[in-house]
Amino acid sequence: MMINLKIKEATKQAHQDLEKTVVYQLKNVRTAADYAEVLKNFYVYFKAIEQAIAPFITSEVLPDITQRRNSSYLRKDLEELNAVVEEISALRLPTITNLAQAFGALYVLEGSIMGGPYIVQMLKKYGMDKGFNFFSGYGEESGKMWEAFTTVLNGIPKNEADEHLMLEAAGETFRCFGEVFSRTEATM
Repeated sequence: MMINLKIKEATKQAHQDLEKTVVYQLKNVRTAADYAEVLKNFYVYFKAIEQAIAPFITSEVLPDITQRRNSSYLRKDLEELNAVVEEISALRLPTITNLAQAFGALYVLEGSIMGGPYIVQMLKKYGMDKGFNFFSGYGEESGKMWEAFTTVLNGIPKNEADEHLMLEAAGETFRCFGEVFSRTEATM
């Protein structure tokens, strides 16, 4: 079985838990300020993960890394909503000390883009009309970009130890991301 499918299976519960938390918050969006609060969680977490994986995932490893959606799109969305971005202190991140862990984490970030069109539809239903740069994903190219990513991802693990590191990092990435949203729920 390819590693992308193993990650999907191994992180199914963590993915569902995070999705439930995020969708709950999105369903409570009624104003641009509400939406900005959700985006801030994505922004601070994605930015931190991007910084953690940068030493490992370069254009030599993932040739289209500079064309992929990243936290700069979230920042642009926040600016469109006139939101101020503060850093969240004591943000817990997954352990990322090698290429396998970095790809495990990036799997979560890239996968989140695939659900973006549904999020945009939901937000439009609630009256939002801007701040969709990130969630629009790659548009018509989303499937192609996911396939290109998983092709590289599937070539990364060289042995079972690499696969284990990748699986653990992906699961930890989902769990840590959920903690970012749980902080916000506690203050809502």
